[in-house]
Amino acid sequence: MTKKSSNKKGLNRRKFFSVLTAGSVGAFLLPANIGKLFAQDTADKKPETNIADALKHPRTSTSMPGKHPSSVVKVYHENCLSDNHSDQEAAYEMITNGMLALTGEESIKKAWSNFVQPDEIIGLKLNPVAGKMLSTSHEVVKATIKHLEEAGIPRGNIMLWDRREFQLHEAGFTEENYPGIKIRGTEIKDKEDSFYNKDGILYGEEMIDKDWYYWADVEGKYDEHTLPYMVNEGKYSYFSKICTKEVDKIINIPILKNAGSSITLCLKNLGYGVISNTGRLHEKLWGETSAEVCAFPPVRDKVVLNIVDGIKGCFNGGPAANPQFITEYKTMLFGSDAVAVDRVGYEIILAKRIEEKIQEADKPKSRQFMEYANELGLGESDIEKIKLKEIKLA
Repeated sequence: MTKKSSNKKGLNRRKFFSVLTAGSVGAFLLPANIGKLFAQDTADKKPETNIADALKHPRTSTSMPGKHPSSVVKVYHENCLSDNHSDQEAAYEMITNGMLALTGEESIKKAWSNFVQPDEIIGLKLNPVAGKMLSTSHEVVKATIKHLEEAGIPRGNIMLWDRREFQLHEAGFTEENYPGIKIRGTEIKDKEDSFYNKDGILYGEEMIDKDWYYWADVEGKYDEHTLPYMVNEGKYSYFSKICTKEVDKIINIPILKNAGSSITLCLKNLGYGVISNTGRLHEKLWGETSAEVCAFPPVRDKVVLNIVDGIKGCFNGGPAANPQFITEYKTMLFGSDAVAVDRVGYEIILAKRIEEKIQEADKPKSRQFMEYANELGLGESDIEKIKLKEIKLA
C-alpha cells in the first residue's frame, strides 16, 4: 500500500491544462469565467503528485480499461422520456441493448457476468451534486438494480454511493425509495444535521482510508464551513473506505454534462468522487486529478463498467444544473473503457455546443485530461481508434 514515506516526486509528465470547476457543490460556487479557464494557456509548471506510486502497483485482470477496451455502445431511445422524466422501462430496454452489444453475448445474464458475480458487493457510483434537477436519474438506477438482481446479485449486495451521503438523500436516494439497498457516502451528516460525532470528530474522518492517498504539492486550507465538505486539509487526499474496503466492484453511472468546453462524465465522477480534500486541486490540477486518481488500484482495478445517463444532460452551465441548458439527449453510453466513453460523450456535447453557437469548434485543451489518462494506460482517447456501436430504439 501507499505509505506517507514514499517518494513524492511524480513522473516527468507533459504539461496539461488546468481548470476550476464546481466539483464541491455546497462548498464552492461555479466561477463565472469557467469557459475562459478551460481555454487558457497554462504554461506554468504543474505541481508534483504521487502518480508514480500508483503506477508501481501491478495491474490485474479487472484493471482499466477493462474487458472491452476501446469499445463504446451508444443507445438512443426516442421514447425514453415521459412528462420530463426518464422512463424506467425504456431505461431497462436501453441497458439490455447496450450490455448485449458491448459484450457480444446472446444472454443478458451472461453479459452481466462479464463484469460482476453474485458473491460480490457491487457499488453503483452515482452523481447527485446537481440535486433533483440533474442527478443520476432514479429510473436509470432502478433499471440497473433490476438488471443486477436478474443477473443473480442479491439486493443486499448492491450499494448506492457517492462522496456526500446527504446529497444522495436530497436527490431522493433514500432507504424508503430503495428498500434493502445500502446507501453510503464519505461525507456524512447525522439526524441533527451535524457533520460531527459526540466526540467532536467529523464523521468523514471515520470514512477515509489513510493507507491510500493522492498526494499533490498543493496546500488545502478551509474555513469552518468548508472543512466538513473536504474532511481534511493539507497536501493529502485520502481515498474513501467505500472504495478501498466496502465494495468489490464499481459500476460508474455519471451524467452526460459539460464543464465549460470540457466534460464531467466517467473520469471526473471518479477522480473527484472517491477522495477527500479536493478543493485545493481544482485550479491547478483539475485534469490531472481526474486522470491520476483513476490510476490508483482502488479505482483502476474495481471500476469494471461505465453507464452514462444521458437521457437528460446539459451542454452549458455545467457541472451544476442550469435549467436553460438542460437538454434531452435521449442517450446512454456503455463501456468498460472509461476514457473511450468520455471521448464519445465529449463529441456529443461538443456537437450540441456548436449547434447552440456557444463555441465554434473543438478546443483540444478541453480533452487533454483524456489524452493523459490514455498515457496512464486507463483507456483510449483517440476517437479514430474507438470502436463505436450505435443503436436506435423507438
